[in-house]
Amino acid sequence: MTTPVAVGAPQHAPVPFDPEIQAALDAMPQMPPLTRETLRGGPAMPFPGNDEIIGDRAIDWQDRVIPGPAGASDIEVTIYRPRGTEDRALPAVYNIHGGGMIVGHRSWEAGRVIDIVAELGVVGVNVEYRLAPENPFPAGAEDCYAGFVWLTENADELGVDPERIVVMGGSAGGGFSAAVALMARDRKGPQMAGQLLLCPMIDNTNSTVSSLQYDGIGTWQRDANLLAWSCVLGDDLAFSTDAPAYCAPSRAADLSNLPPAFIEVGSAEMFRDEDVEYASRIWAVGGQAELHVWSGGSHGFDMYMPGSALAQAALATRSSWLRRILDVS
Repeated sequence: MTTPVAVGAPQHAPVPFDPEIQAALDAMPQMPPLTRETLRGGPAMPFPGNDEIIGDRAIDWQDRVIPGPAGASDIEVTIYRPRGTEDRALPAVYNIHGGGMIVGHRSWEAGRVIDIVAELGVVGVNVEYRLAPENPFPAGAEDCYAGFVWLTENADELGVDPERIVVMGGSAGGGFSAAVALMARDRKGPQMAGQLLLCPMIDNTNSTVSSLQYDGIGTWQRDANLLAWSCVLGDDLAFSTDAPAYCAPSRAADLSNLPPAFIEVGSAEMFRDEDVEYASRIWAVGGQAELHVWSGGSHGFDMYMPGSALAQAALATRSSWLRRILDVS
């Protein structure tokens, strides 16, 4: 197969962005392109701390260091719990952060997790994992799986109902969430109640129409995606259909017997086609998938443009699914 390239301009006519999304994109500062040389060592991004995000909401939090995969280093998690619920087991969401598997930190998505904890009254667990290229596949995927196993095995101590755990994430975190679901099925590991896949990064081939439409435009662009897969899988497997499914879930030959999936993506982003195909393949084997393609939504529009009408609709729909899957009122 031909090695995919980025040319810095749409290679097919793109679906237009929603007007509110377009205005926000126009107002964003231009960021320098990601390269292997610029992945580390830059200034830290100023994200607010947990206490600032929680504010006056009755939520307690703690950082924990837990065992990592066999033979690997420990990993860190942050646990959020509604105050005054220590006497009962609650459902839980296990969140895996985005960043292309090459950048990012769980603190980036503390707000997403805290909002869910506050709205639904569940426990939130935000996991850290090793990043590529320093730690290529399978490091990140195995970290995420180890954290999920730890959560289920320590459910009693944590006050969590092990039968009501949703694994969730956006972008790379969505890809890792899909991978954890595959790993749990194949290894006969713990069962999850559902997988919440938000604009998941799951197809390493970069060969869909949408992956060519958002070359040089939008929030996560083709050049960054090509770099990410190269860092995670190495040059030989980066864009190959022989890539492992636990890194690129689109490569999984069998999508049967998976937990119910919620798949959300914007129509105006490069992951649109791979995500729609993933839902269709789950349906084709009799599985459960709820798919939402938000018209004019860019990649991660709920994070970048949370006040937009599109983001508010998406958040309400996501919340509806979580309530049904976790059986919370």
